[in-house]
Amino acid sequence: MRKAPLATIAALVAVGVTSLGAVPAASADPGTSDPWVYGWGNNASGQLGNGSTTSANSPGQVLGLRRQDVTSLSTGGNETAATNSFTVALLKNGTLKSWGNNQYGQLGNGTTTAQNVAGSVVGLTGVRAMDVGCFHGVALRGGRVWTWGRNDSGQLGDGRPLPATVTTATPELSSTVPVEVQSLDRVKAVAAGCYFTMALREDGTVWTWGNNASGQLGNGTNIRANTPQQVQGLSDVEAIDAGAWHALAVTKDHKVMSWGYNADGELGDDSPTTTNSNKPVEVKHLASVARVFAGPYNTFALLADGQVKAWGRNNYGQLGDTTTTNRTTPHPVAALSGAREISPGSLHTLAVLEDQSVIALGRNDQGQLGNGTTTDSRVPVTVLPAGSGVVHVAGGQGTPVSFAY
Repeated sequence: MRKAPLATIAALVAVGVTSLGAVPAASADPGTSDPWVYGWGNNASGQLGNGSTTSANSPGQVLGLRRQDVTSLSTGGNETAATNSFTVALLKNGTLKSWGNNQYGQLGNGTTTAQNVAGSVVGLTGVRAMDVGCFHGVALRGGRVWTWGRNDSGQLGDGRPLPATVTTATPELSSTVPVEVQSLDRVKAVAAGCYFTMALREDGTVWTWGNNASGQLGNGTNIRANTPQQVQGLSDVEAIDAGAWHALAVTKDHKVMSWGYNADGELGDDSPTTTNSNKPVEVKHLASVARVFAGPYNTFALLADGQVKAWGRNNYGQLGDTTTTNRTTPHPVAALSGAREISPGSLHTLAVLEDQSVIALGRNDQGQLGNGTTTDSRVPVTVLPAGSGVVHVAGGQGTPVSFAY
Protein backbone atom coordinates (compact mmCIF):
# COMPACT_ATOMS: atom_id res chain seq x y z
CA MET A 1 0.00 0.00 0.00
CA ARG A 2 2.67 2.07 -0.57
CA LYS A 3 3.91 3.52 -0.22
CA ALA A 4 7.44 5.04 -1.04
CA PRO A 5 7.58 5.85 -4.74
CA LEU A 6 10.12 3.96 -6.84
CA ALA A 7 13.31 5.64 -7.94
CA THR A 8 14.05 5.76 -11.63
CA ILE A 9 14.97 2.38 -13.05
CA ALA A 10 18.48 3.54 -13.83
CA ALA A 11 18.99 4.76 -10.28
CA LEU A 12 17.46 1.81 -8.50
CA VAL A 13 20.61 -0.27 -8.71
CA ALA A 14 22.64 2.36 -6.99
CA VAL A 15 20.78 3.44 -4.46
CA GLY A 16 18.15 19.68 14.27
CA VAL A 17 15.27 19.40 16.45
CA THR A 18 12.99 22.41 17.04
CA SER A 19 11.15 23.35 20.21
CA LEU A 20 7.96 21.40 20.99
CA GLY A 21 5.91 24.50 21.63
CA ALA A 22 3.19 25.71 19.29
CA VAL A 23 2.95 23.73 16.05
CA PRO A 24 4.48 25.85 13.28
CA ALA A 25 2.28 26.59 10.28
CA ALA A 26 3.44 26.52 6.69
CA SER A 27 4.24 29.91 5.27
CA ALA A 28 1.93 31.26 2.58
CA ASP A 29 4.67 30.99 0.01
CA PRO A 30 7.26 28.49 1.30
CA GLY A 31 10.13 29.09 -1.08
CA THR A 32 13.57 27.58 -0.87
CA SER A 33 14.26 29.52 2.33
CA ASP A 34 11.77 27.27 4.18
CA PRO A 35 13.59 23.93 4.58
CA TRP A 36 11.09 21.70 6.36
CA VAL A 37 9.26 18.51 5.50
CA TYR A 38 5.51 19.23 5.28
CA GLY A 39 2.60 17.05 6.42
CA TRP A 40 -1.18 17.42 6.35
CA GLY A 41 -4.40 15.41 6.66
CA ASN A 42 -5.50 13.10 9.46
CA ASN A 43 -3.33 13.17 12.58
CA ALA A 44 -5.24 11.05 15.11
CA SER A 45 -2.15 8.99 15.99
CA GLY A 46 0.42 11.77 15.62
CA GLN A 47 1.47 10.56 12.16
CA LEU A 48 2.08 14.14 10.97
CA GLY A 49 4.95 14.43 13.44
CA ASN A 50 4.07 17.98 14.44
CA GLY A 51 3.91 17.44 18.20
CA SER A 52 0.13 17.14 18.30
CA THR A 53 -2.74 14.84 17.33
CA THR A 54 -4.67 17.62 15.62
CA SER A 55 -5.51 17.07 11.96
CA ALA A 56 -4.65 19.74 9.37
CA ASN A 57 -6.14 20.65 5.99
CA SER A 58 -3.09 22.62 4.89
CA PRO A 59 0.66 21.88 5.03
CA GLY A 60 2.48 22.23 8.34
CA GLN A 61 6.01 21.47 9.50
CA VAL A 62 7.14 18.02 10.59
CA LEU A 63 9.17 18.90 13.67
CA GLY A 64 12.92 18.49 13.39
CA LEU A 65 12.98 17.16 9.81
CA ARG A 66 14.59 19.19 7.04
CA ARG A 67 13.81 17.95 3.55
CA GLN A 68 17.46 18.19 2.54
CA ASP A 69 18.18 15.44 5.11
CA VAL A 70 15.45 13.05 3.94
CA THR A 71 15.92 10.43 1.22
CA SER A 72 12.45 8.88 1.37
CA LEU A 73 9.34 8.84 3.52
CA SER A 74 6.44 6.39 3.83
CA THR A 75 3.23 6.27 5.89
CA GLY A 76 1.46 3.06 6.95
CA GLY A 77 -1.87 2.14 8.51
CA ASN A 78 -5.07 0.75 7.02
CA GLU A 79 -8.60 1.90 6.28
CA THR A 80 -10.26 0.36 9.35
CA ALA A 81 -9.36 3.25 11.69
CA ALA A 82 -7.82 6.69 11.47
CA THR A 83 -5.86 6.05 14.64
CA ASN A 84 -3.51 3.33 13.34
CA SER A 85 -1.27 5.38 11.05
CA PHE A 86 2.50 5.80 11.42
CA THR A 87 5.34 7.29 9.39
CA VAL A 88 8.97 6.34 8.77
CA ALA A 89 11.64 8.51 7.12
CA LEU A 90 15.01 7.42 5.74
CA LEU A 91 17.66 10.06 6.28
CA LYS A 92 20.62 10.63 3.98
CA ASN A 93 22.96 9.53 6.77
CA GLY A 94 21.47 6.02 6.57
CA THR A 95 19.40 6.14 9.76
CA LEU A 96 15.61 5.93 10.17
CA LYS A 97 13.17 8.17 12.03
CA SER A 98 9.61 7.13 12.92
CA TRP A 99 6.48 8.54 14.58
CA GLY A 100 2.74 7.86 15.00
CA ASN A 101 0.89 4.72 16.10
CA ASN A 102 3.02 1.97 17.62
CA GLN A 103 0.57 -0.75 18.67
CA TYR A 104 2.64 -3.52 17.07
CA GLY A 105 6.09 -1.99 17.45
CA GLN A 106 5.96 -0.54 13.92
CA LEU A 107 8.05 2.45 15.01
CA GLY A 108 10.95 0.04 15.58
CA ASN A 109 12.09 1.82 18.73
CA GLY A 110 11.81 -1.10 21.17
CA THR A 111 8.45 -0.01 22.62
CA THR A 112 4.75 -0.06 21.77
CA THR A 113 4.23 3.56 22.80
CA ALA A 114 2.90 6.02 20.21
CA GLN A 115 4.71 9.30 19.66
CA ASN A 116 3.85 12.48 17.77
CA VAL A 117 7.41 13.62 17.06
CA ALA A 118 10.16 11.83 15.17
CA GLY A 119 12.28 9.31 17.10
CA SER A 120 14.91 6.80 16.03
CA VAL A 121 14.42 3.27 14.71
CA VAL A 122 16.95 1.37 16.83
CA GLY A 123 19.86 -0.74 15.66
CA LEU A 124 19.93 0.25 12.00
CA THR A 125 22.57 2.36 10.26
CA GLY A 126 23.77 2.36 6.68
CA VAL A 127 20.22 1.88 5.38
CA ARG A 128 19.87 2.40 1.61
CA ALA A 129 16.11 1.95 1.15
CA MET A 130 12.97 1.41 3.21
CA ASP A 131 9.19 1.09 2.96
CA VAL A 132 6.25 0.47 5.29
CA GLY A 133 3.11 -1.64 5.10
CA CYS A 134 -0.06 -1.42 7.17
CA PHE A 135 1.71 -2.21 10.44
CA HIS A 136 5.30 -3.15 9.62
CA GLY A 137 8.47 -1.67 8.17
CA VAL A 138 11.23 -3.01 5.92
CA ALA A 139 14.76 -1.71 5.39
CA LEU A 140 17.67 -2.62 3.10
CA ARG A 141 21.21 -2.54 4.47
CA GLY A 142 24.31 -4.08 2.92
CA GLY A 143 22.28 -6.29 0.62
CA ARG A 144 20.35 -7.79 3.56
CA VAL A 145 16.76 -7.08 4.59
CA TRP A 146 15.49 -6.08 8.05
CA THR A 147 11.86 -5.84 9.22
CA TRP A 148 9.90 -4.84 12.32
CA GLY A 149 6.31 -4.48 13.56
CA ARG A 150 3.32 -6.77 13.12
CA ASN A 151 4.00 -10.36 12.03
CA ASP A 152 0.76 -12.37 12.17
CA SER A 153 1.00 -13.19 8.45
CA GLY A 154 4.75 -13.79 8.39
CA GLN A 155 5.40 -10.35 6.88
CA LEU A 156 8.63 -9.99 8.88
CA GLY A 157 10.10 -13.03 7.08
CA ASP A 158 12.17 -14.18 10.05
CA GLY A 159 10.77 -17.72 10.10
CA ARG A 160 8.85 -17.53 13.36
CA PRO A 161 5.86 -19.94 13.45
CA LEU A 162 2.56 -18.47 12.30
CA PRO A 163 -0.78 -18.68 14.12
CA ALA A 164 -3.25 -21.24 12.78
CA THR A 165 -5.50 -18.45 11.53
CA VAL A 166 -5.04 -14.73 10.99
CA THR A 167 -7.41 -13.03 13.42
CA THR A 168 -5.98 -10.75 16.08
CA ALA A 169 -2.30 -9.87 16.06
CA THR A 170 -0.95 -10.81 19.47
CA PRO A 171 2.15 -9.10 20.89
CA GLU A 172 4.30 -12.22 20.70
CA LEU A 173 3.86 -12.26 16.92
CA SER A 174 5.31 -8.75 16.58
CA SER A 175 8.80 -7.30 16.90
CA THR A 176 9.43 -3.86 18.35
CA VAL A 177 12.98 -3.82 16.97
CA PRO A 178 14.34 -4.74 13.51
CA VAL A 179 14.97 -8.45 12.83
CA GLU A 180 16.83 -9.93 9.87
CA VAL A 181 14.88 -11.67 7.10
CA GLN A 182 15.99 -15.28 6.64
CA SER A 183 18.06 -16.59 3.72
CA LEU A 184 18.06 -13.48 1.56
CA ASP A 185 21.10 -11.57 0.39
CA ARG A 186 22.30 -9.41 -2.51
CA VAL A 187 19.06 -7.44 -2.40
CA LYS A 188 18.88 -4.09 -4.20
CA ALA A 189 15.28 -2.93 -3.58
CA VAL A 190 12.46 -3.56 -1.11
CA ALA A 191 8.73 -2.78 -0.93
CA ALA A 192 5.97 -3.38 1.62
CA GLY A 193 2.32 -4.20 0.99
CA CYS A 194 -0.33 -4.20 3.68
CA TYR A 195 0.62 -7.55 5.23
CA PHE A 196 3.31 -8.75 2.84
CA THR A 197 6.84 -7.76 1.84
CA MET A 198 8.86 -7.80 -1.40
CA ALA A 199 12.57 -7.84 -2.26
CA LEU A 200 14.40 -7.54 -5.58
CA ARG A 201 17.75 -9.31 -5.77
CA GLU A 202 20.71 -8.23 -7.89
CA ASP A 203 20.14 -11.21 -10.22
CA GLY A 204 16.75 -9.77 -11.26
CA THR A 205 14.60 -12.21 -9.28
CA VAL A 206 11.76 -11.12 -6.99
CA TRP A 207 11.07 -12.64 -3.56
CA THR A 208 7.97 -12.20 -1.38
CA TRP A 209 6.65 -13.29 2.02
CA GLY A 210 3.67 -12.71 4.32
CA ASN A 211 -0.06 -12.73 3.62
CA ASN A 212 -1.14 -14.39 0.37
CA ALA A 213 -4.94 -14.42 0.49
CA SER A 214 -5.15 -12.55 -2.83
CA GLY A 215 -2.15 -14.23 -4.44
CA GLN A 216 0.07 -11.23 -3.73
CA LEU A 217 3.13 -13.43 -3.17
CA GLY A 218 2.98 -14.41 -6.86
CA ASN A 219 4.17 -17.98 -6.27
CA GLY A 220 1.14 -19.77 -7.72
CA THR A 221 -0.50 -20.43 -4.34
CA ASN A 222 -2.61 -18.59 -1.78
CA ILE A 223 -0.65 -19.88 1.21
CA ARG A 224 1.05 -17.55 3.71
CA ALA A 225 4.83 -17.68 3.97
CA ASN A 226 7.05 -16.71 6.92
CA THR A 227 10.25 -16.80 4.83
CA PRO A 228 11.02 -15.45 1.34
CA GLN A 229 9.52 -17.27 -1.66
CA GLN A 230 10.52 -16.62 -5.27
CA VAL A 231 7.91 -15.11 -7.58
CA GLN A 232 7.44 -17.53 -10.44
CA GLY A 233 8.08 -16.70 -14.09
CA LEU A 234 9.89 -13.40 -13.49
CA SER A 235 13.45 -12.58 -14.52
CA ASP A 236 15.45 -9.49 -15.44
CA VAL A 237 13.37 -7.32 -13.11
CA GLU A 238 14.67 -3.81 -12.54
CA ALA A 239 12.10 -2.30 -10.17
CA ILE A 240 9.33 -3.38 -7.78
CA ASP A 241 6.49 -1.77 -5.88
CA ALA A 242 3.58 -2.92 -3.73
CA GLY A 243 -0.01 -1.80 -3.23
CA ALA A 244 -2.15 -2.91 -0.32
CA TRP A 245 -2.83 -6.36 -1.77
CA HIS A 246 -1.23 -6.31 -5.23
CA ALA A 247 2.37 -6.21 -6.44
CA LEU A 248 4.24 -4.82 -9.45
CA ALA A 249 7.53 -5.47 -11.24
CA VAL A 250 9.16 -3.56 -14.09
CA THR A 251 11.36 -5.70 -16.32
CA LYS A 252 14.55 -4.79 -18.14
CA ASP A 253 12.61 -4.43 -21.40
CA HIS A 254 10.22 -1.99 -19.63
CA LYS A 255 7.23 -4.30 -19.36
CA VAL A 256 5.12 -3.99 -16.21
CA MET A 257 4.00 -7.23 -14.54
CA SER A 258 1.39 -7.39 -11.77
CA TRP A 259 -0.22 -9.97 -9.49
CA GLY A 260 -2.50 -10.25 -6.46
CA TYR A 261 -5.75 -8.41 -5.75
CA ASN A 262 -7.77 -7.21 -8.74
CA ALA A 263 -11.30 -6.33 -7.61
CA ASP A 264 -10.87 -2.71 -8.78
CA GLY A 265 -8.68 -3.46 -11.81
CA GLU A 266 -5.40 -3.18 -9.87
CA LEU A 267 -3.64 -5.63 -12.19
CA GLY A 268 -4.32 -3.56 -15.32
CA ASP A 269 -4.57 -6.68 -17.48
CA ASP A 270 -7.88 -5.63 -19.07
CA SER A 271 -9.62 -8.64 -17.54
CA PRO A 272 -13.46 -8.34 -17.71
CA THR A 273 -13.78 -10.47 -14.57
CA THR A 274 -11.39 -8.51 -12.30
CA THR A 275 -10.19 -11.84 -10.94
CA ASN A 276 -7.21 -12.02 -8.58
CA SER A 277 -4.06 -13.66 -9.91
CA ASN A 278 -1.46 -15.59 -7.87
CA LYS A 279 0.96 -15.46 -10.80
CA PRO A 280 2.33 -12.42 -12.65
CA VAL A 281 0.32 -11.09 -15.61
CA GLU A 282 1.33 -8.33 -18.01
CA VAL A 283 -0.21 -4.88 -17.65
CA LYS A 284 -1.75 -4.06 -21.02
CA HIS A 285 -1.33 -1.07 -23.31
CA LEU A 286 1.89 0.29 -21.81
CA ALA A 287 5.13 1.16 -23.61
CA SER A 288 8.34 2.98 -22.67
CA VAL A 289 7.61 2.99 -18.95
CA ALA A 290 10.06 5.13 -16.99
CA ARG A 291 8.60 4.80 -13.48
CA VAL A 292 5.66 3.19 -11.68
CA PHE A 293 3.95 4.34 -8.49
CA ALA A 294 1.67 1.88 -6.69
CA GLY A 295 -1.13 3.07 -4.45
CA PRO A 296 -3.13 0.85 -2.12
CA TYR A 297 -5.65 0.01 -4.84
CA ASN A 298 -4.35 1.63 -8.02
CA THR A 299 -1.16 2.33 -9.95
CA PHE A 300 0.30 5.18 -12.02
CA ALA A 301 2.90 4.78 -14.77
CA LEU A 302 5.07 7.66 -15.94
CA LEU A 303 6.14 7.13 -19.54
CA ALA A 304 9.40 8.22 -21.11
CA ASP A 305 7.66 11.02 -23.01
CA GLY A 306 6.18 12.49 -19.82
CA GLN A 307 2.69 11.10 -20.28
CA VAL A 308 0.94 9.43 -17.36
CA LYS A 309 -1.38 6.41 -17.40
CA ALA A 310 -3.30 5.04 -14.44
CA TRP A 311 -5.49 2.09 -13.55
CA GLY A 312 -7.39 0.59 -10.60
CA ARG A 313 -9.70 2.15 -8.01
CA ASN A 314 -11.15 5.56 -8.86
CA ASN A 315 -14.19 5.97 -6.62
CA TYR A 316 -13.24 9.52 -5.61
CA GLY A 317 -11.64 10.56 -8.90
CA GLN A 318 -8.17 9.80 -7.57
CA LEU A 319 -6.95 8.59 -10.98
CA GLY A 320 -7.30 12.13 -12.32
CA ASP A 321 -9.34 11.38 -15.43
CA THR A 322 -12.31 13.51 -14.13
CA THR A 323 -14.48 10.38 -13.67
CA THR A 324 -15.18 8.02 -10.77
CA THR A 325 -14.92 4.93 -12.99
CA ASN A 326 -12.51 2.18 -11.99
CA ARG A 327 -10.07 1.29 -14.78
CA THR A 328 -9.02 -2.29 -15.56
CA THR A 329 -6.40 -1.14 -18.06
CA PRO A 330 -4.05 1.87 -18.13
CA HIS A 331 -5.93 5.05 -18.99
CA PRO A 332 -4.34 8.41 -19.99
CA VAL A 333 -4.26 11.09 -17.29
CA ALA A 334 -3.65 14.40 -19.03
CA ALA A 335 -3.89 16.34 -15.77
CA LEU A 336 -0.69 14.73 -14.48
CA SER A 337 1.40 14.84 -17.66
CA GLY A 338 4.91 16.07 -16.95
CA ALA A 339 4.75 15.21 -13.26
CA ARG A 340 8.12 14.70 -11.63
CA GLU A 341 6.77 12.23 -9.07
CA ILE A 342 3.35 10.76 -8.21
CA SER A 343 2.25 9.22 -4.93
CA PRO A 344 -1.16 7.54 -4.73
CA GLY A 345 -2.45 7.59 -1.18
CA SER A 346 -5.61 6.36 0.46
CA LEU A 347 -8.35 7.48 -1.96
CA HIS A 348 -6.33 10.54 -3.00
CA THR A 349 -3.30 11.25 -5.18
CA LEU A 350 -0.35 13.64 -4.85
CA ALA A 351 2.07 14.83 -7.51
CA VAL A 352 5.03 17.19 -7.63
CA LEU A 353 5.65 18.98 -10.93
CA GLU A 354 8.91 20.08 -12.51
CA ASP A 355 8.42 23.62 -11.19
CA GLN A 356 8.31 22.20 -7.62
CA SER A 357 4.62 22.89 -7.20
CA VAL A 358 2.57 20.20 -5.44
CA ILE A 359 -0.93 19.22 -6.57
CA ALA A 360 -3.52 16.80 -5.20
CA LEU A 361 -6.87 15.29 -6.16
CA GLY A 362 -9.46 12.78 -4.96
CA ARG A 363 -11.07 12.46 -1.54
CA ASN A 364 -10.57 15.27 0.96
CA ASP A 365 -12.73 14.47 4.00
CA GLN A 366 -9.70 14.73 6.33
CA GLY A 367 -8.00 17.63 4.54
CA GLN A 368 -5.62 15.26 2.76
CA LEU A 369 -5.62 17.40 -0.39
CA GLY A 370 -3.98 20.19 1.62
CA ASN A 371 -5.76 23.13 0.00
CA GLY A 372 -7.40 24.42 3.19
CA THR A 373 -10.75 22.72 2.58
CA THR A 374 -12.40 19.32 3.08
CA THR A 375 -14.01 19.31 -0.37
CA ASP A 376 -13.29 16.39 -2.70
CA SER A 377 -11.87 17.20 -6.14
CA ARG A 378 -11.65 15.19 -9.37
CA VAL A 379 -9.26 17.76 -10.81
CA PRO A 380 -5.91 18.78 -9.32
CA VAL A 381 -5.83 21.49 -6.66
CA THR A 382 -2.65 23.34 -5.71
CA VAL A 383 -1.13 22.49 -2.34
CA LEU A 384 2.25 24.24 -2.58
CA PRO A 385 3.23 26.81 -5.21
CA ALA A 386 5.98 26.69 -7.80
CA GLY A 387 9.42 27.18 -6.30
CA SER A 388 8.46 25.50 -3.03
CA GLY A 389 11.72 23.53 -3.00
CA VAL A 390 9.78 20.27 -2.74
CA VAL A 391 10.89 17.38 -4.97
CA HIS A 392 9.08 14.38 -3.38
CA VAL A 393 5.57 13.56 -2.16
CA ALA A 394 4.14 10.66 -0.12
CA GLY A 395 0.50 9.68 0.35
CA GLY A 396 -0.69 7.52 3.22
CA GLN A 397 -0.70 3.75 2.61
CA GLY A 398 -4.20 3.27 3.99
CA THR A 399 -5.01 6.51 5.82
CA PRO A 400 -5.80 10.05 4.63
CA VAL A 401 -2.44 11.69 5.20
CA SER A 402 0.05 13.44 2.91
CA PHE A 403 3.67 14.62 2.95
CA ALA A 404 5.87 16.80 0.74
CA TYR A 405 9.64 17.04 1.07
